[in-house]
Amino acid sequence: MAPPSVASWRPSHSPPAGASPLLCRPEAAAPREAPRGPGSAGEAGPGGTTAAEGRLPPTPRRQRSGTALLPGEHCASAGMAARRLGGSSWQQAVALSRRCCLPGGRRERYRCSSSSTALGKTVENSEVTQEEIVLPRKKTWDKLAVLQTLASTVKRDPTAAHYMFQDDPFLTPRNAANARLYSLSKEAGKNAAKYIIKQFPQYFDKTFAEPNIPCLMPEMLTPQIEGVSEEALKERIHLRRVKDSVDLFDQLVQAGTPVSLETTNSLLDLLCFYGGGESTPEKEEEQKEDLEEPGVNASEQKAPKRQFQRGSQSSGSRWRENNNAERIFKIMPEKNAHSYCTMIRGMVKHGASAKAYDMYMDLLNERHKADVDTFNALITAVPYLKERFLERWELAKVFLNHMAQQEVQPNLLTFNALLKTLRKCGGVGRSMALPVVKEMEALGIEPSLATYDHLLFIFYRGVDLSSPGIIIEILDDVQKRSFIPQDPDDANFFATAMQVCCDLKDIKLAYRLNKAMEKGDNWKFLDMDRLNAYWSKFFSLLCMMEQIDVVLKWYKEMSLSVFYPTPKNILDLLQALDAANHLEVVPSVWEDMKQMGFGRRHDLLEELLSLMSRERHPEEIQLAFAKCAEDIKAFHEQTGREQASLDWTGSALSHIALLFSRVGRTQDAWSMMERFQQMNRIPTDQVMDEFLTCAKQTNSPDEAIKLVKLAASLGLPSSQRLKSRTEKEFELSEKQKKTLESIKSDSDSSDSDSDSDRE
Repeated sequence: MAPPSVASWRPSHSPPAGASPLLCRPEAAAPREAPRGPGSAGEAGPGGTTAAEGRLPPTPRRQRSGTALLPGEHCASAGMAARRLGGSSWQQAVALSRRCCLPGGRRERYRCSSSSTALGKTVENSEVTQEEIVLPRKKTWDKLAVLQTLASTVKRDPTAAHYMFQDDPFLTPRNAANARLYSLSKEAGKNAAKYIIKQFPQYFDKTFAEPNIPCLMPEMLTPQIEGVSEEALKERIHLRRVKDSVDLFDQLVQAGTPVSLETTNSLLDLLCFYGGGESTPEKEEEQKEDLEEPGVNASEQKAPKRQFQRGSQSSGSRWRENNNAERIFKIMPEKNAHSYCTMIRGMVKHGASAKAYDMYMDLLNERHKADVDTFNALITAVPYLKERFLERWELAKVFLNHMAQQEVQPNLLTFNALLKTLRKCGGVGRSMALPVVKEMEALGIEPSLATYDHLLFIFYRGVDLSSPGIIIEILDDVQKRSFIPQDPDDANFFATAMQVCCDLKDIKLAYRLNKAMEKGDNWKFLDMDRLNAYWSKFFSLLCMMEQIDVVLKWYKEMSLSVFYPTPKNILDLLQALDAANHLEVVPSVWEDMKQMGFGRRHDLLEELLSLMSRERHPEEIQLAFAKCAEDIKAFHEQTGREQASLDWTGSALSHIALLFSRVGRTQDAWSMMERFQQMNRIPTDQVMDEFLTCAKQTNSPDEAIKLVKLAASLGLPSSQRLKSRTEKEFELSEKQKKTLESIKSDSDSSDSDSDSDRE
């Protein structure tokens, strides 16, 4: 008898569509109770013989592993099971191998894949039912996917400084000023290295890095084309060599060599970008004119003329009269729309708004059309062209109408420029901001963070802050999205929104905003300065509205790792501790103050000493307070070349004397009492009573007598009361009694003098 063929065990139907290939099996191989004997009763074998007859078919030959397989595929599980079962259970072996066979008789196997995308598709024909395997689509992973996955498993270390700083305690910044200084120093070092490489490229012609990463290597900025030609001019324009490009252009003009319009426009682009000056890393940032008007409802409110003129002059001084850009533009034999648009954008960027408007009029007279970027620049310049709020809005509408006439499609930056102009239009801006946003949505343009920043500025500056409706709607949208940079003003949103939350005193909105900031890559919009401002406002709001335990938790997690607390933040924290009656935390706050460099600020020292000396506390806390007072005293007495000694105030002397007296440090307390007379200050009755009590506890009658002398010399009315207390509460020697009796206050001596004059 011929051995049974595996193909003869083909199922008569295909597996259900959508089932995983690993789970696809013919009906004949469905789970059932395993036969106890060789074959099952009443079931005919492949050769027509049943197991009940007692004849077993021979074991089928093993198929070679390389026959009729899909490329690279092998059903290892079935093969391993067949080898383990061996010849004793050939039915199970065949059933297992049959699970990996296709119903067409081909020796193909199902792809063993755990991917849910590999779905079986059934193609039904009249005679034969076939099944094809659809391979899953190739997944293209980002190059940083593995690193990003690993980074997501690591939590932020609340004790570590920002990654940009050196891993050295001496170079770890302790406050915002140091952080800014260190970061600028690091960038200055990078710029210095770039300058050296740029000036002396011949010394850096070898690459020692293994592997070589081109993006981390210095750029080659040395011109390769020599001579006077248009190609050399293009190369220098590409290398952003402003002065060399202008000199070479002048040489070409003097030689009578024509320069193409495209190359001349590229030179204009370079000149207008840098304002006619040389491109340097130290190019100063654009001055930000704060022309936002105070919140008023009158649409005809006139902007302050002096402020307007000051902004115009400061912005106009950056675009020099008859600079290289204007000179080259005038001598151009042919000009197109690109030439005019470049000049307009350059003039607006560098503050020559009036000249930009005149250039736009020339563009219209030449029957050219402006592009969308030019209109965006003109709309941004509107506040510098008109003084009245309504005139500004009317001029902005003129530009919008020109865009419609010239069939220029507005983009996101167009609406952001319009909202930025409405920020400087007072009540007109508040009435027209929402219609502008609706028009923006009607065109299918999604707002960016800069759009929301302008709206918050328009509706929450100088007006009633009782209605949080606008910011709630904004947060509803921001929480749903992860933004990408589309406008330079996008970076201002989170700091502005947190300031609005602080003004509204709404901690729930602040939590929602913080959650939105941490979503996706939104946190990248905050640079170091904005991040510090954001967290500073958030922490102040926490101190104002949250429970003290929550405040301290945020403080420990954020301080010196996420942001650097400002003196106002420390003051808010001290006030929060006072309100919650958690003054035992004050010594740890003082340690942080010393670490941050705030140990010499009078406002913080006064608040700190006032909280510690206001009332008595348990002995352990009082000892910690006295240690803080000792440090503060050392700060007042510290002198050096760069630090001047702090001036003592009467309140500081009183607070420190009280803190020393309550822990029995009589000598330290007396040293503070002596300073009252040295600095012409008057101690309070509480200070003198506390010191006398301290002298009694330490059995120091000499200090008590000194106190009475001090009160008498200052002419205090409490001197007699202190004298009587000393006589009653202290065991005085005869000498001490005589000394005490000889003490007379200035008032007593003045009374005796007046009596003698009467006699």
